[in-house]
Amino acid sequence: MSDKKLPRLTLVVPCFNEEAVLPSSAQTLDAILTQLMTEQQVTADSKILFVDDGSHDKTWDLIRQLQTTSDHFTGLQFSRNFGQEAALMAGLQTAAPYSDLTITIDADLQDNPFLIPNMVQQAADGFDVVYGVRNDRSSDTWFKRTTAERFYWLMNKLGVHLIPNHADFRLLSHRALSALLEYHENDPFLRGIVPQLGFASTKLYYKRRPRLAGQSKYSLKKMLKLALDGIFSFSIAPIRAVLWAGAAICVGAIAMFIWIVSQHLRGAVVTGWSSIMTSLWFLGGCQLIAISIIGEYVGRTFTQTKRRPRFIIQTDTYSHAFAAATTPAAQSLDHTLSD
Repeated sequence: MSDKKLPRLTLVVPCFNEEAVLPSSAQTLDAILTQLMTEQQVTADSKILFVDDGSHDKTWDLIRQLQTTSDHFTGLQFSRNFGQEAALMAGLQTAAPYSDLTITIDADLQDNPFLIPNMVQQAADGFDVVYGVRNDRSSDTWFKRTTAERFYWLMNKLGVHLIPNHADFRLLSHRALSALLEYHENDPFLRGIVPQLGFASTKLYYKRRPRLAGQSKYSLKKMLKLALDGIFSFSIAPIRAVLWAGAAICVGAIAMFIWIVSQHLRGAVVTGWSSIMTSLWFLGGCQLIAISIIGEYVGRTFTQTKRRPRFIIQTDTYSHAFAAATTPAAQSLDHTLSD
């Protein structure tokens, strides 16, 4: 098979304070990519794109060092921390003009990287989206396992169809990626958007590996934000729930009014203010919850209409690698981009 007919692959790897794990992860990914090249599964100019999400340690320095050891390694550096979803979108958007296939995977490689050749083969068989799906959550804590199960159950009830036990380990073909980039949301919930693309997809199952070094960057706060992003980005069910709750409270209030009138006509005067105050506090709490839910949607609309960049790239060595191959001389390694 001629090299021109082979797909060009880019591995997009978001990084945030991954100094401890990056050297071993880079070595593993490089070995896998080299194997794919040797077996003529992908082109010889396929790349590994590390996206430094405003790390505070030596992550970017390590990425620059890796680039001196192999032309497989490239990098993007954010001007500050924008979050993992932004890092994924930045890597995908940067890779889109040059890649036939893109695979996203976390830098800690807990998602089994040795599944990558199988993903490439599935793409060759005609699938535009290949999901890496965990088939075993026994390594998770009881709390994380239980909350994940409840999250998928809740999202399904709200009408949002996710791939259970799938995070951000996936392959996208060029046309699937092009369709994904048509979504211009400020807080894109990729786990919900990708299944909506509608292209031919398949799943590959794996057991998650233990983290080799460093600490998980997904705190309870970040997991809660991710869950809320999924709910508020794909469903108006919370607003409808508030509507029905308000209607039920109104019906109850009418029934209570009728009962109070009947008691008054019978001469049974109800004394005491505790029941009144309890009702006021209860209704006040319901109103605050309702306002908060509606305010969440209004706030997201407000943020979206400002059209601020989702991320700002301080340094891009990925695009330069391809520009250098097609132009006599590259003017600079560093240039600023914004989404």
